[in-house]
Amino acid sequence: MEKVDIKNLSPVELTEFLKSFGKERYRSIQILRWLYQKGVQSFDEMTNLSKRFRQELSQVSFISTLHFLHLEQAKDGTKKYLFQLEDGNRIESVLIPDKTRLTLCLSTQVGCAFGCQFCLTGKIGWKRNLKASEILNQILAVREMVPDNKSITNIVLMGMGEPLSNYKNSLKAIELMVHPDAFKFSARRITLSTVGLLPELEQLAKEKIPFRLAISLNASNEETRSHLMPINRRYPLIKLLEACKSFPLRPRTRITFEYVMVEGINDSLQDAKRLLKILKGIPSKINLIPLNEAPEIPFKRPSDEKIKRFQEILMEGGFTVIVRISKGAEISAACGQLQGKF
Repeated sequence: MEKVDIKNLSPVELTEFLKSFGKERYRSIQILRWLYQKGVQSFDEMTNLSKRFRQELSQVSFISTLHFLHLEQAKDGTKKYLFQLEDGNRIESVLIPDKTRLTLCLSTQVGCAFGCQFCLTGKIGWKRNLKASEILNQILAVREMVPDNKSITNIVLMGMGEPLSNYKNSLKAIELMVHPDAFKFSARRITLSTVGLLPELEQLAKEKIPFRLAISLNASNEETRSHLMPINRRYPLIKLLEACKSFPLRPRTRITFEYVMVEGINDSLQDAKRLLKILKGIPSKINLIPLNEAPEIPFKRPSDEKIKRFQEILMEGGFTVIVRISKGAEISAACGQLQGKF
């Protein structure tokens, strides 16, 4: 019988798994705490379980880990971690320090199938989805390397890949992130970023999973968005905005719209004015992300003056608008630069 990776089980699945060989429900709570709060890597370390129970667990299941390969650190303190998976594929995670936050950016896929023109991950194509355990193991591996006086405060699923294209595993991982017996993150501190897969967004709306939603928008009209993001041909901007308008938000929460600014493509004052119109009626805030230039990307970053004027127009229209300062660019850790290699 093939052994089960115990980190691929949701809390309910873990309870059922243990019940199948006669164990009580409270045992699942003990195991969750050992796995995610203590971060143990073997059943032998679970000292409040009997030796026999630990042996039984090791016969039918195992505790997976990631193989850490390489760390790069930027001058601003951003750290990029390279991990190898069991099949030899590689993924990257990024730890971004701020005044009061330490944000971990997680990958959900090896590569990406959506080919956004400003993103290096899309250039390597899609290889496979990550398992829930491989998403969660990024948190555990990075947490081990964070100094004792600091802790990860925020999680963003906007590393390599499209989280909603790996729907089941991304949501299972988030469930364990917020679970009181697992990671215990506040749902307000977890953000899932998507290019806007409409069937999955509609499914997400029914599930009412507690986390923050970010939409990778990047254009104010259909033509420009289709040019930058091929997915717009399948799920047009007008349909995406309708889904956002009807998306059930918890009180005092908003959808974050991410807007990568590209010189001469989507940075005009007309674009800013169109954004005001199309986002009207959606509780939202806007993150402006000046393009991270790279030799493989045929675009340039707009000037600071242009970005500032663009921001001012949106703010005058009543929106909260943040220009996201790009961190870790010199180590290819900034937005859109992850490639899963040295």
